[in-house]
Amino acid sequence: MRWLIADITYGTGVRRLSIFSRASQSRRGSGLARSKTSDRWLKEHFDDSWVKKSQIDGYRSRASYKLIELDKRDRLFRSGQVVVDLGAAPGGWSQVAVERVGDPGTVIASDILEMNPIAGVDFVQGDFSEQAVLDELLNLLGDRRADVVISDMAPNMSGVAAVDIPRAMGLIELALDMAQQVLRPGGVFVAKVFQGEGFEALLSDMRRSFASVVSRKPDSSRSRSREVYQVCKGFRG
Repeated sequence: MRWLIADITYGTGVRRLSIFSRASQSRRGSGLARSKTSDRWLKEHFDDSWVKKSQIDGYRSRASYKLIELDKRDRLFRSGQVVVDLGAAPGGWSQVAVERVGDPGTVIASDILEMNPIAGVDFVQGDFSEQAVLDELLNLLGDRRADVVISDMAPNMSGVAAVDIPRAMGLIELALDMAQQVLRPGGVFVAKVFQGEGFEALLSDMRRSFASVVSRKPDSSRSRSREVYQVCKGFRG
């Protein structure tokens, strides 16, 4: 069986669509046929108004507008801040962060995927739960504490909630642990969260660590998505 693999960067990761040849099953012809689900996803993606807007505005993903909306509502950033962006690739959130903190600020980003350079962003490729990668991030911070930690991390989704939600919660817990390590007292943590099993326990953990925890659903987030964004302010240290 022949396979055509289409890698489409979206948000913080890569959605891999496996497209196979029906000819190898029927023994007739040699054309490649995509599933109807794949076709629908591709059409929806490229017809999406936020995708088109991101291409016009020069952002690397539609996810940039989620952070822009959150910042407009919750005033996350100020000039000169130190920001850590977890799960940063392809860089949409880092682009927004570096715009907001300006030249006096610092943006440190990390992802297991490669990310093309962004002016003003220090990027570390690797899994920050591994000590060597964590050490590199901490070395970039030096003796500073982060003002804001942001995370748009998500696993590659299978479409099976019983599998996807625990994976997503695992990533969010890692991001929260990282924020608890590097934030200054009074700092801000913003993370994508998927509603489902473990959500209430996660909220309880956040409320123990932050003075204010609110859930947001930006307009640029797809309505059918289970994702929400937790905006946590006033880190207790």
